[in-house]
Amino acid sequence: MKKDKKTNERLNTVGGQAVLEGVMMKHKENVSVAVRKEDGEITIKNETFISVRKKFKILNIPLIRGVVNFIEMMKLSYTTLMTSAEAMGLDEFEEETKFDKWLNKHFGKNIVNIVMVIGTVLGLAFGFGLFFFLPIFLTKSIDNVTGEHLGWLKNLIEGFIKIVIFVLYLWLVSFMKDIRRTFEYHGAEHKSVFCYESYSELTVENVRKFSRFHPRCGTSFMFVMLLISILIFSLPFVTWNNMFLRMVTKLAMLPIIVGLGYEFIMFAGKHDNIFIKILSAPGLWMQRITTREPDDMQIEVAITALKSSLEHEDVLLQ
Repeated sequence: MKKDKKTNERLNTVGGQAVLEGVMMKHKENVSVAVRKEDGEITIKNETFISVRKKFKILNIPLIRGVVNFIEMMKLSYTTLMTSAEAMGLDEFEEETKFDKWLNKHFGKNIVNIVMVIGTVLGLAFGFGLFFFLPIFLTKSIDNVTGEHLGWLKNLIEGFIKIVIFVLYLWLVSFMKDIRRTFEYHGAEHKSVFCYESYSELTVENVRKFSRFHPRCGTSFMFVMLLISILIFSLPFVTWNNMFLRMVTKLAMLPIIVGLGYEFIMFAGKHDNIFIKILSAPGLWMQRITTREPDDMQIEVAITALKSSLEHEDVLLQ
């Protein structure tokens, strides 16, 4: 039984992500993480996730709900990644070396927290420099070379540089073996969600037939935000006269961009007209990098996660 987007009650009710050798699926408040262990067994962990938007209705206001959802999904993504790492046994530490013992003796267990903080700060600094400072710096340099005659074109050039950096970064990491397998699980997640939304039975054979490109994917969301940012940061008050002030202004406007991106992705997921298809196309093209065709074992993991998140629902019987 296949329904169109206007009457399909399953649209926007299930979401997920690829994790280490597995898939996380979220249906309403049910979160299930299924991971394929080295011995071939699929292990499942179920949790309950209640959004703060249910406690405070004001957070459901358009734009605001997108920001809240983004923060909550970032937190959930981190938690599920840690869950998959535990299932794979990656959290087990090897026997301490002499250097490890020396560190623990002189600094105690706090050294782990210090290293984690330093790693987080360095990661944020790298991301900020790569996606905020570098595009501004390169655009400003090009403008100086041309005698500062680029005018409004600076905004398009900066946006183009951002997109190139984003695509190049994803393309390069896709060659890493572990990342490639994660992208395959990403494809399995999309196919399973499509199968569920089409009211088809959740079997490996059925799931395999569906597309791995989904309009509500996080990749599409990130690309939509890039396109929106080009328009927003082209406004006159986002100055080019001072690079530091421009970066600060852009950071301050990030919540607006996240909110607009969320509203578009949710709207696109429920509509299928030519205008939406054109706007959604770049994000779907990007999924050719961030998703790969999964094998049957990976599809089986995705189905297991999805069914587990739906186990208290009557939809399994349909």
